[in-house]
Amino acid sequence: QVQLVESGGGLVQPGGSLRLSCAASGTILSIYSMGWYRQAPGKQRELVADITNAGRTNYADSVKGRFTISRASAKNTVYLQMNSLKPEDAAVYYCNADLTGSGASRRAYWGQGTQVTVSS
Repeated sequence: QVQLVESGGGLVQPGGSLRLSCAASGTILSIYSMGWYRQAPGKQRELVADITNAGRTNYADSVKGRFTISRASAKNTVYLQMNSLKPEDAAVYYCNADLTGSGASRRAYWGQGTQVTVSS
């Protein structure tokens, strides 16, 4: 059973920074990509950033230049460094991983979500 466990959310003032972490555990044969999505109240879940096993990154236009995604492959962990946070960045952030687990089945897995609140 694969699990994604997120940490690092919280309350921060506008202009502040937070670092999210997500660790994948369980029987993992191969990870193809990991990423972060977010969902604000009344809005659809959207991609924030992702990173492939080759290190290629992709960012939503709204976070380019402010957020940085990185990965510690040996630890099956992905990070999201969020700087210059804005009130519109407030949302529940979800970790996502495209991987092959036990039974050699490839699918997407999701974390439980971590709340990010940006407010003065």
